[in-house]
Amino acid sequence: MKRSLAIIAVGMLTASLILAAAQASAMAPAEPYQLRSLSGKVLNHHDEPLAQAIVYLKNTKTLAVKTYISDADGAYRFPALSANVDYEIYAELNGRRSDTKTVSAFDNRKAVTLTLRIKTDK
Repeated sequence: MKRSLAIIAVGMLTASLILAAAQASAMAPAEPYQLRSLSGKVLNHHDEPLAQAIVYLKNTKTLAVKTYISDADGAYRFPALSANVDYEIYAELNGRRSDTKTVSAFDNRKAVTLTLRIKTDK
């Protein structure tokens, strides 16, 4: 009789451990945290690169703003962005501004490339 009770107790303990492990795995995220990058160029209306333009990137969830000053070839880059957030991006140079573009959380690309155009006098 003692042996039967011991076997039942071990069985119940094993079942509860299996249940706890199943619950823990159900709560774990299915995929690791996803990151993406956003890059592109700032150009004038003649498709010439604009160096020293300030590119603004706004996280629409936290309202935090990051900036990048475009390279000599007009390039900018924002690495390691959350894939679960919408972003707004635009560029400014000498008081002129590009249109604001949006990168949606529903856009599943890991590397997004956008061209920002600023109308200049030249």
